[in-house]
This record gives sequence, structure tokens and C-alpha cells, in this order.
Amino acid sequence: MQRRNFVQATLLAATVHSAWAQGGAWPDKPVKMILSQPPGSGPDNVARLLGDRIGKTLGQSIVIENKPGGQNVIGAQAAARAPADGNTFYFATTAALVTNKHLFKTLPYDPQKDFVPVAFVAKSPFAVLVRAESPISSMQDLVARSKAAPGKLSLANEGPRTFGGIIARLINARTKMDANLVSYASVGVSVQDVIGGHANAVVADLASTAQLVRQGRLRILAVTAAKRVAGWESVPALAEMLPNFEMIGWFAVMAPAGTPAAVVARLNKEINTLLADADTAQRMLTIGPIAEPMGSPDQLGAFLSREHERWNEVAKEIGLLPE
Repeated sequence: MQRRNFVQATLLAATVHSAWAQGGAWPDKPVKMILSQPPGSGPDNVARLLGDRIGKTLGQSIVIENKPGGQNVIGAQAAARAPADGNTFYFATTAALVTNKHLFKTLPYDPQKDFVPVAFVAKSPFAVLVRAESPISSMQDLVARSKAAPGKLSLANEGPRTFGGIIARLINARTKMDANLVSYASVGVSVQDVIGGHANAVVADLASTAQLVRQGRLRILAVTAAKRVAGWESVPALAEMLPNFEMIGWFAVMAPAGTPAAVVARLNKEINTLLADADTAQRMLTIGPIAEPMGSPDQLGAFLSREHERWNEVAKEIGLLPE
């Protein structure tokens, strides 16, 4: 009986995979996209834009399931443990796939083994920002003020073991200034403290702060990309002051390991087509990130390998040890 059930299950799986490979029924029900950030966050806004438009193309809704907390661990673990049946994907960030490996001695998921690459979505530069009324006029000014009064100028961030906090530490190290790195529970709280005048500056992702800049409540001193960012051309890149400085977040769609290759290839094609659409790219830029189709899942896999190597060097530079 057990052997017969095993054979039946194997034949069923082969039939399903064959149907997908021939462009058949997939998706035959709503597709879940797990996200390890809360509703209303920058990644959430991008995922919903992507999900809405791709869902219309696929003829099935894409349901965004928010599982925030634990520095992306909760959402990543849920996605890693999801059935590899082509109906669950993970809208992943740099933290979940790369930096967490340098922050935690143990993780309840393996970012390199538990997922297969589907498609790169966008780059999400971070920025150093001050409140609109701040007398700090540039990054050079911020550094000079910090050096003039060591430990007095406050640079807000999400915490020493978050992406924003790591960028703040790297800026401190490479400018040789001595800003007081003040940790907050979230980007939102740190930004509000800067707007309220309780902290001098903040390191935060552009996706979370772009609207506040446009509203005239924050002012950007510099972006953390290697060059000036499209849509923000008047804002210097930190690399203009600190050669070779590049610390950006990014978003990528992943699938639980074992997801049928035909499904991965189909979704990769749909995402790349959507990202090449000028209206979608502009909508995404309004949110903050820069749409950037990368090509095949293999190309995304190679990119992830390079990111792990790069972060190994960054971790050594600032003495970042897993805990």
C-alpha cells in the first residue's frame, strides 16, 4: 500500500511539473508572497505594486503576507518552510539573504540553501538625512561638526546590527568622525526624532523617507549608492566624498528550494517584463527604489554570491561579529 501511494504521488508530481513546463495551469489559485516587513513600509509598497501588476498578467491575485520582526528572521523562516509547490514566494531584502548571516551565529533558515533565486527587483539606496530646517548643509559639514565636538553630534539609526546601523558605523569609520550612533526601535521612530530636533541626522532607506523629503520635512545630504540616484540627481553620492563607498539595499523575489524550475522561469520572465515597463519603473521610483531587471535566476544567484563576499569584507572592516 505504501509503495503504491509513493508511486501515485510521484506520478502526480511528474504530471503537475509537466503541465507547468508546457505553460499549463500555473497559477491555478492565488499566489502568496511573504514579506518580512510591516504593512506601509518601503518594501511593502514595492511588493504590493509588483504583486498587483503581475497578478493581472497571471490572471491570479498575488496575496502579500506580512510577517515582520526578528530582523527579517520570522518572515524568512516562514518562506523557507513553505511548500515548494510554486504557490509561495518570498519578497526578500539584503538583510534576510545576506547580512543576517554576518549578524547571527545561528539562523533558523539557511539563506543560501533554503531558497532558489527567481528575479532581482530593485536597488534601494540609503541616505543620510537631516530635518529640513537643520543648519547642517552637507556631508562635509556634518563630518566637520562631528570632529569639532567628538561624540556630540547624533546620527540616528535602527541599531548597530541593522542595515542602517551598519552603514552608520561604516560612515563613522571611513570619515574618521566620532558621531554618537543612537539606536532606535525602527526607522519610523528614528526619523521622527530627527524631524522633532532630538537627533541631528539619520541613516535610513530612501524608500521609507522619500515622501518626507518631498513634503519638505527632511533634507538629504547624500545617498549611499556608488553614484547619484535617478530622480535625485541634485543629491551627492557618498562615493564622491568617500571613493568606492557603496552600501545599498535591494529587493529580490526568491522561492523555497525545490520549487519547479518552469514556475521560477515563468515568474522571472513576468517580473523582468514588468520592470522594463516605463510606467512601473516610474511608480517604483516615486516610492524610492530603482527598478532594475537583472536577467535570469542564475544571474541573480551570481549576484548573491558576490554580495556575500563583499559583506565578508565589510564585516571585517567594522569588526562586525555574529552573536
